[in-house]
Amino acid sequence: MQRNAETRTTQATAKATAQPTTQTRAAEPRSAEPMQLYLQDARKYQYLTPEQEHDLAVRWHDRQDPTALDMLVGSHLRLVVKMARGYLGYGLPLADLVAEGNVGVMQAAQKFDPGKGFRFATYASWWVRAAIQEYVLHNWSLVKIGTTAGQKKLFFSLRRLKARMQELESGDLSPEAVESIATELNVSKTEVVEMNRRLGNDRSLNVGLSEDGDAEWQDLLADDRPDQETTLADSEERRRRQQFLKLGLGVLDDRERKILIARRLRDEPLTLEELSQTFHVSRERVRQLEVRAFEKLQKAVIATAKTEQLTMEKNRLLTVA
Repeated sequence: MQRNAETRTTQATAKATAQPTTQTRAAEPRSAEPMQLYLQDARKYQYLTPEQEHDLAVRWHDRQDPTALDMLVGSHLRLVVKMARGYLGYGLPLADLVAEGNVGVMQAAQKFDPGKGFRFATYASWWVRAAIQEYVLHNWSLVKIGTTAGQKKLFFSLRRLKARMQELESGDLSPEAVESIATELNVSKTEVVEMNRRLGNDRSLNVGLSEDGDAEWQDLLADDRPDQETTLADSEERRRRQQFLKLGLGVLDDRERKILIARRLRDEPLTLEELSQTFHVSRERVRQLEVRAFEKLQKAVIATAKTEQLTMEKNRLLTVA
């Protein structure tokens, strides 16, 4: 209960902070038509280079520059929309999902530390996802469940696992499927059965609109898929991040790499105590190795990004010449 109260307080603060500029106010969708205006406004913000993003983040982090905040958040509104679309299957309006995602990206901006060397999109995606999932859990009409980590994981993963197992028919799951899902998500079989029954009343998008017609519910859905430019930009950015991370990890020795991955790159990081037992050193020594590894990784990533930027600029000049 205390944690929920703290979350609501943070969300209220983020919503209040989200209102100082005209652009941010425009980024609050209300219905289908305003949603289109919101998407148009989001496209007005250009994608940021790593240097531009870092400069804006520093200006906001160090000087609370509202213009920098607006540009930093605005350039990531397309990320919010993209992530919100992934939750349309729960029957909630896209505008509401995007509004909650906006809260998440504002929370990320409040807590982002540009000195750590990672892209804002990577950091913000965790906050956006958490805000949207919390909203879905508390507002989806068919489900009123607890909010333990296991129940959340089951709620958001059950459909995907059923599709993978080809268990898409209505009704109870087979005993084998129940056991497999319970094992993979580390929840009880009873929780799997109960959640499946609660989700079993979903309206299929293939249900006909009338008994004597061929039209289906899915025919009424608007195509909200991102355009080719956005898809290409997202793919390129993801490829660059993966490449930089791979090159950065390559400069670490085996122990540093394992510690950094265990502490910074896992969904559920290992504790210093667990790693101290694995490597037979003190917890303080593990902490020192983690800090050193992170600094080496950060320097390698920044150096790689600068090299790429210089190469691109050189090629551009050669093309112009």
